[in-house]
Amino acid sequence: MNLHSAIVQSITESAGNVFTTMLGSEIASGEVSIETTSPEPNDGVVSFIGIAGSWAGTGSISCSPALACRVCAAMLMTEATAVNEDVLDAVAELTNMIIGSVKTDLEHHLGPLGLSIPTVVFGRNFKTRSAATTEWINVRFDWDGEPLLIKMCLAPSDKAHAIHHGGGNQTCALEV
Repeated sequence: MNLHSAIVQSITESAGNVFTTMLGSEIASGEVSIETTSPEPNDGVVSFIGIAGSWAGTGSISCSPALACRVCAAMLMTEATAVNEDVLDAVAELTNMIIGSVKTDLEHHLGPLGLSIPTVVFGRNFKTRSAATTEWINVRFDWDGEPLLIKMCLAPSDKAHAIHHGGGNQTCALEV
């Protein structure tokens, strides 16, 4: 199995399915690239969701405020003219659905994986950075002329953590 190809295919299929099912629209996939350097400053909305298991990493969706408002309007069937809590929640849910679907696809190859709760950032001229040293797979999409970027970094996890449950002295290993 080529993990890079599996991730690109899963992101493309998942985004297409979510846009068709949840937003009633088609989305065109475009350029695929690998990012190994520090990303350029962002303007807009970025949503992150962590992935954990025997492999660990992050999935991310980046878009303009206008596209975020369109996502919200399509999901909630209401007008969204400015980025507000509903818009940020809609982008978080979009991230959860797309990256959650990718996670499910990848579990067939990588074993059980978990997802964190999405975190959404909105602003101007901000940079994002992962503490991981791995590369990011970038898949660009176009929704009626508006760009959408879905990114994922994933690497084998070699850390084992002990988790203590309740009041007993039992410990179980959990790879994160």
